[in-house]
Amino acid sequence: MACRISELVIDAADPERLAVFWSDVLGYVELGREDDGSIEIGPPGTGFGGPQPTLVLSPSSDPRPAKLRLHIDVNATDRDQDAELDRLLALGAQPADVGQTGAESWHVLADPEGNVFCLLRTRLQPL
Repeated sequence: MACRISELVIDAADPERLAVFWSDVLGYVELGREDDGSIEIGPPGTGFGGPQPTLVLSPSSDPRPAKLRLHIDVNATDRDQDAELDRLLALGAQPADVGQTGAESWHVLADPEGNVFCLLRTRLQPL
């Protein structure tokens, strides 16, 4: 296996409410908060990079039309980010522009149907 899901990012009108809900549903705990109001939750004692993906509830007062409320972040497990980017592009992923500056440590891509996902820099251990 070359990638695994590390985070699920969900746009939310009320991140606090969704964080409480999903924590209760999944038995997750709050792992951290960002200055933009995002809340990350995940398995207790494991957090980011564990065998289960974390959820990031990201504030959004007005999601763009046709924008998915969920996108997937993946991390390579057996190669560096550049090599994994090449592999994903060869499989049919396309670069996507969602307003990033170019200074980000991740790559924004779209799958063959146009669903946006991100390839993060950190390499994770395979499960």
